[in-house]
Amino acid sequence: MLVLTFPVIDPVAIAFGPLAIRWYSLAYIVGLIFGWRFMMHLAGRPPGLVARQDCDDFMIWATLGVILGGRLGYAIFYQPLYFLYNPVEILAVWRGGMSFHGGMLGVMFAAILFTRKRNISGLAFCDLVCTVAPVGLFFGRIANFINGELVGRVTDVPWAMVFPRGGPDPRHPSQLYEATLEGLVLFAVLLFLVYRIRAMERPGFLSGAFLVGYAVARGVVELVREPDAQLGFLIGGATMGQLLSVPLALGGLYLIWRARRQP
Repeated sequence: MLVLTFPVIDPVAIAFGPLAIRWYSLAYIVGLIFGWRFMMHLAGRPPGLVARQDCDDFMIWATLGVILGGRLGYAIFYQPLYFLYNPVEILAVWRGGMSFHGGMLGVMFAAILFTRKRNISGLAFCDLVCTVAPVGLFFGRIANFINGELVGRVTDVPWAMVFPRGGPDPRHPSQLYEATLEGLVLFAVLLFLVYRIRAMERPGFLSGAFLVGYAVARGVVELVREPDAQLGFLIGGATMGQLLSVPLALGGLYLIWRARRQP
């Protein structure tokens, strides 16, 4: 059986003496910076419902939302009992363990507070945030692949890989599937809606499209991704990632329906 060799890459991307920047941290940094700059670009396009300065000022809010929400989401959704008895460990973000669903909720909460404080359109602002979110997802999944974590299930496909953390059996490189679907494909779809369908003129439409697109992409890849060891398969053989994606899809469909009803 043909098995691809897993490219062993040092998890530390850049080191300056005792200071080390890991690929995972670099993925967050690049995703946030690109998202910030592209949000400002989109804000400069019609219909101009959000000022470029607001996008600039939201950078620190988004950073805190991603980190705090992602870590708390992981603690609540994936290892609640462990963190209940070891609450201080929640602060140890350098040891790994982040939830996209939690990070998304963190950014949404930050966006709600920010838009209320600035008295700007919450849906229009969230549309910009959601349009750039797949970029961060792409870099995050690539970092997962470099770290050899969140591996796929055992398979005999020609592109299977033996991961250092996945035992001796070849597995799906599910991180690359997610980088492609949640990152590249979803970003391309949202850009099409922005530039061809002029979806920014209907606040909420892009947010809904992102939520539905992410939920579908995550749900599909979870079919070949190894479920979390501490949780296994849950209701009806579904994984936690699939169950958490259901309310996202429903909320996204509602936002799309609501946006399409606007005159």
